[in-house]
Amino acid sequence: MSSNLAIKLRTGTHKSHTAAENVGFMKCFLKGVVDRGCFAKFLGNLYYVYSELEAEIERHQDHAVVGGIYFPELNRQAALEKDMEFYYGQDWRSQQIKPSPAAQNYIARIREVSATAPELLIGHAYTRYMGDLSGGQMLQKIAQSALKLEDYQGTSFYNFEEIPDKKAFKDKYRQALDALPIDDATAEKIVAEANNAFWFNMQMAQELEGNLIQAIGQVLFNALTHGHNSGSTELTNVGKG
Repeated sequence: MSSNLAIKLRTGTHKSHTAAENVGFMKCFLKGVVDRGCFAKFLGNLYYVYSELEAEIERHQDHAVVGGIYFPELNRQAALEKDMEFYYGQDWRSQQIKPSPAAQNYIARIREVSATAPELLIGHAYTRYMGDLSGGQMLQKIAQSALKLEDYQGTSFYNFEEIPDKKAFKDKYRQALDALPIDDATAEKIVAEANNAFWFNMQMAQELEGNLIQAIGQVLFNALTHGHNSGSTELTNVGKG
């Protein structure tokens, strides 16, 4: 019996997905305005978030529910380490690069659900990875163009070397979600947690707006972020699948 979790996640996070696309930092990003320093901070926060998320999912790989979406080929930690080295140098670990307050809150939530209700990690994994495999590929091209980056230097995060056919993998991931042995109540809790994940991602993006305004100026920021995007179903890396 299918839990229909994939479609529940898709429809149940639609509003959050649209809201995420309307965060000022992401609106600027999607219009090709990317500041190198802000982007490095953005990836730095994601390094800490993914390191935690992937450690917790691996810890629960034998869990009856979590094990169903354990796909190590999705892991982003090693790719983000390459990006950290590109932006901060080989000694980046000694530079006291720390997760921002919003990223720390995000990490704390991942630890909390891992300790108390591991199945809710699925909401976090879905929100991040399905977005990375979808709109993240577009964001990579934008960053490469805006920052004049060669090949995958500085954008390894978006490069899924172990997943050559992203569409086929996303179909497989959705099938895995639907095959999870969960009831409707658990499915609803996972959808709620996916909305939490969107909120944490939005908080991290909003934190960077001050840095971005410093880099590009308030007038340009206001011009770029004026108006409301109607949103799409699979667009940004703050997002979904």
